[in-house]
Amino acid sequence: MATVKQVLLPEEALHLGSNIAPYDKVNGTNLPVSRLLYDATADEAAFWSLEAVNYGSGNWTVELIWYAVNATTGTVRWGVSLAAITPESDSQDIETKALATEQTVDDAHLGTTSKRLHKATVTLSNLDSVAAGDWVALRVRRIGSNGADTLANDAALVQVRISYSDS
Repeated sequence: MATVKQVLLPEEALHLGSNIAPYDKVNGTNLPVSRLLYDATADEAAFWSLEAVNYGSGNWTVELIWYAVNATTGTVRWGVSLAAITPESDSQDIETKALATEQTVDDAHLGTTSKRLHKATVTLSNLDSVAAGDWVALRVRRIGSNGADTLANDAALVQVRISYSDS
């Protein structure tokens, strides 16, 4: 039994026509930082398309690597959901496919330093009957309208890490 890991980058994200987390790149002092900017008060989303490479069984672990653009306190509410289609088997129209029920996590800023990296971990058990080799759409959103989301500025998502078992 092994763990399959995939990394999704901000520049690979897709967006619907509204409520998007826009892509941005900032030139830091010594290196560039690629990010999606999720607004403090809106519900904004980004999507990635991927393959369920060697998926075996069990839940998916999704780690959201993020930082506060200009804050040192507060909590961000993240939501993650997916949709899966088996090519050559499922008859579902890809353009009307629904997402499985979203799962959420609240991640508190650890304080003291703005732009400090944080990791929010979501365990996805609503997997839409995903199977090895499936086409998968993954949505990550900030639910800024939720009362539990108290971070008073943009949350910058710099990486999404997915892991699951191959057996």
